[in-house]
Amino acid sequence: MIGLGTMINSAAIVGGGLLGHFAGKLFRQEQQESFIKACGVSVMFIAVAGAMQGMLTVDNGKIVSGKSMLAVLCLALGTLAGELIGIEKGFERFGAWLKVKTGNSGDAGFVNAFVTASLTVCIGAMAIVGAIQDGISGDFATLAVKAVLDFIIIAVMTSSLGKGCAFSAIPVFFFEGAITLLARLIAPVMTEQAVSYLSLIGAILIFCVGVNLVWEKKIRVANMLPAVLFAVAAAYLPWEF
Repeated sequence: MIGLGTMINSAAIVGGGLLGHFAGKLFRQEQQESFIKACGVSVMFIAVAGAMQGMLTVDNGKIVSGKSMLAVLCLALGTLAGELIGIEKGFERFGAWLKVKTGNSGDAGFVNAFVTASLTVCIGAMAIVGAIQDGISGDFATLAVKAVLDFIIIAVMTSSLGKGCAFSAIPVFFFEGAITLLARLIAPVMTEQAVSYLSLIGAILIFCVGVNLVWEKKIRVANMLPAVLFAVAAAYLPWEF
């Protein structure tokens, strides 16, 4: 059944949110803050592993780094585009609307939880490649694996940040669902090189989410999202990074 992967992934996020919501009530405020830091550190290490996989190669027995210029250009151009469009404000407005419509007006951290969780589970090659596979052949294996990972991530994030995290299932549903429906148009564009570049930039963006969690800084990660589009476009340039 085409689209089953998106439904499984979205349901897993909701399930993780419910588990995290009830589990979070068992911990004191300072313990929840520790969970936030631990979650942030975990996200950062996952991101570093993904970024290093894309930037490091072995040449004659030596580890060589590369694609630094790709990262700089894509992040700079992507952030510029995102700031001009105002993607972060769009996320926040939608989160504020959800906050009211779901009866969570008294939850001061709802919007931050929603935006942070949405960025964590939407960014990355698994969402795009998995949705394409689901749309073309009905193979939802990649999205099923992502669903398990997202279940754990959202459960931990919800227990520390709040139930706004569970509503990240909404952007995931529409994002992966749209790619599934348009899979036959998108698939030719997502070459092996394009997926590799997207994975690298996506990992760096996820690292930024981790920084926000650990140091409580405000990197506007949503405004950096166009960087993944520049990464895919870079795969079609006549030279390699």
